[in-house]
Amino acid sequence: MSKLAGKVAVITGAASGMGRQIAEIYAKEGAKVVVADIQLEEAQKTVDEIKANNGEALAVVANVMKEEDVQAMIDKAVETYGTLDILVNNAGIMDNFVPAGEVTDELWDRVFAINTTGVMRITRKAISIFEKQGHGVIVNIASAGGLFGSRAGAAYTASKHAVVGFTKNVGFQYANKNIRCNAIAPGAVNTNIGTTIYAPDKFGQERAMIGMGTNPRVGEASEIAKVALFLGSNDSSFVNGTVITADAGWTAY
Repeated sequence: MSKLAGKVAVITGAASGMGRQIAEIYAKEGAKVVVADIQLEEAQKTVDEIKANNGEALAVVANVMKEEDVQAMIDKAVETYGTLDILVNNAGIMDNFVPAGEVTDELWDRVFAINTTGVMRITRKAISIFEKQGHGVIVNIASAGGLFGSRAGAAYTASKHAVVGFTKNVGFQYANKNIRCNAIAPGAVNTNIGTTIYAPDKFGQERAMIGMGTNPRVGEASEIAKVALFLGSNDSSFVNGTVITADAGWTAY
């Protein structure tokens, strides 16, 4: 039997990269998938691919910085498929490696709005559904940058540390309500998040790159998707409030 048969999942940032791979593997394993992204046309391409492989999916435009988009995204999932079982908070951006001495309020606020506050808002909305039905699973995409001090700039590093803390808080506080919350901390992965790096800070990038020499290899988005499948399924029923690092051993050094 498929691992996610009969489940309904919402995945943010699912038009490309890890989000797209997660959406496709979830659909392959029987889930009805809401493919949410700020780029609706690209999200629809993910849906088309899923449907071409006999899966079921729906594209929804969602800017995670906007509360009204968050509400509409989850409401659409419930309206279309009747419920929500799994939430994958994947949407995120980089920060151009800007160090603390150079970071602007505008950059800090934007990175946190997407990487952290968006995660909180969507989780808040999902929990209201999960509590009523007595179950739910949340998978947050954190980062190796959320475990170590210099894998990116100040804003990204802080935002992903916050996601790790938020994950642990939600996981423990709602454990008795049959709601699980875990995170994945990917290392370097071959995705298009690099397109959000458009003017890297020279000093910040040089400092962040010091640790790259110990990286065994770059991962593929499909490898992260397999971890997300484990966390979204009952295979991980005893896993809660923790972070799984997926980095080929990079941060073990």
